[in-house]
Amino acid sequence: MERRQGRPRISVIMCTLNEEMSLPNVLSKVPAWVDEILLVDGHSSDRTVELARQVRPEVRILYQPGKGKGDALKYGLRHATGEIIVTLDADGSTDPQDMPRFIEPLLGGYDFVKGSRFLNIRPNMRFHRRFGNWALITTANVLYGTRYTDICSGYNAFWKRIFDIVELTSDGFEMEQEMNVRIKKAGLRVIEVACPDKGRLDGISKTKGLQQGLKDWLIIIRERFRG
Repeated sequence: MERRQGRPRISVIMCTLNEEMSLPNVLSKVPAWVDEILLVDGHSSDRTVELARQVRPEVRILYQPGKGKGDALKYGLRHATGEIIVTLDADGSTDPQDMPRFIEPLLGGYDFVKGSRFLNIRPNMRFHRRFGNWALITTANVLYGTRYTDICSGYNAFWKRIFDIVELTSDGFEMEQEMNVRIKKAGLRVIEVACPDKGRLDGISKTKGLQQGLKDWLIIIRERFRG
């Protein structure tokens, strides 16, 4: 895939908070044909922003106004200029070079392409996290009639226009579950794409295990009965 006249403009949004050890590796692998890279930073106290500018001088730096991944993503969406949005985690757990496989279904008529770390893959993930993901996926599939294999992946691609239909409200990590179930409720065309999870390149996850899992589970249930 390459930049060419007539192709929809593509923006990559990455939400960061103290990812100086992982971010350079991730940014260096973002394909050159991407039209815009937005880094929405949660006021990192390390060299995240400085290194981002060194690795990709063209990167647009935005400082999120509030807190949480959902808040950062919504802020990035408001400022993105692309017709197609790709969301990519900055921790190095997934591969930016898989991006063409996310873009192609959109050009073929899909509205939302969701990454799955479990689609014909055994993920690099501890048992309690695999079990938590299974509980969330099962709940969503029962309540919404879906056949999702992952509902927590941060690697997704979609047409920016769908967020005139799907209005996100969550500010935390539970935004990913809210997004997936609201897209289903809106009747949009969704397809899953396998994205192997290699685990964080450095540090530990910023989610708070059981506490975050409960928030994710409750929002899946809440959205089912929300008008």
